[in-house]
Amino acid sequence: MSVPQTMRALVAGKVGEPADVLRLESRPVPTPKAGQALIRVTATPVHASDLHVLRGRYGFSPEFPAVGGNMECVGRIEALGPDTEGLKIGERVVCVAIPAVPGPPVAGTWQEYLVADTRRLLPIPDHLSDSDACQLAVNPLTALLLVTRELNAQPGEWLLQTAAGSTVGRLVIQLSRHLGIRTINVVRRRDAVEEIKALGGDEVICTEDEDLLQRVAEIAGPAGVHKAIDCVAGHVGAQVSQALAPGGELVVYGALSTHRQTDPAALTIPLQARSVIYETKAVRGFWLNRWFGTASPADALDALSEVRTLVADDVLTIPLGQPFPLDHFTEAISLAETPARGAKPLFVFDDVRHSDNS
Repeated sequence: MSVPQTMRALVAGKVGEPADVLRLESRPVPTPKAGQALIRVTATPVHASDLHVLRGRYGFSPEFPAVGGNMECVGRIEALGPDTEGLKIGERVVCVAIPAVPGPPVAGTWQEYLVADTRRLLPIPDHLSDSDACQLAVNPLTALLLVTRELNAQPGEWLLQTAAGSTVGRLVIQLSRHLGIRTINVVRRRDAVEEIKALGGDEVICTEDEDLLQRVAEIAGPAGVHKAIDCVAGHVGAQVSQALAPGGELVVYGALSTHRQTDPAALTIPLQARSVIYETKAVRGFWLNRWFGTASPADALDALSEVRTLVADDVLTIPLGQPFPLDHFTEAISLAETPARGAKPLFVFDDVRHSDNS
């Protein structure tokens, strides 16, 4: 099948609320240069971070007008630039569109075709669903890096995490169970407790009716908890820091407690100075974009390959996404930020394979 001259793309004309600034446009299909491939996109997720980019509230801002989608997608190679080796036309690949990845930036994934540097592409077996493949490079990779690289959690250790019901939280539980790491999982609602236990969480603390500090002390005993990850920030993040044993480490990778906050000065974690100073605790951040910017291309590829294997071997199960055509983007955006939405919205295109792994 020949490559068309034009394609559909979801474009934001300026910074603002995504539903207000996004428009479906017709654009020329780009031509790959040396070292690049033209990808026919089959599926790409709608992450909350993609929406924050359009609002001007994320760690980077594109030049507007900009095609939406700054994270990941799956598709097939339709053409290769001159003298480009290592991949072949028709090969199925994941594209990592994160700006910090080495090579020229990708102009957004919410379009039917895109050009990407081959260093951004990871071959994907056909038996892996598009729903799984298009979500490999953000949430599963974040879970893997937090547990194994950032905290180097070991078998038998306690790992404390907030937002255990989130996609990353669930993946952390699955990975920890596989590695023999014991998890203490913090959730907001009582009705989430049994679900987290069924997923493999060793202990669950519900902040709706339980005291976080007291329960951590009861669970971990005198030895305490030395490693924690937090995606909530605010008061809960501060409590997690306080709950750590002396010398403990807390890695913060999100701020769900301030999800709708537009004032950067309000994005805080009110740490107790005495607890941090006298108990020599470490609190540091993690941002996948910065990790890609500092990791070598070989290290990044190794980590992505490890995630691909964990998902292909059913060690990590990525929740099945809900497909939307591009022209239903307002519905997809609304679902992406709906509490307890249950499924991540995916923009899908022709010949998409969005079934599960069965």
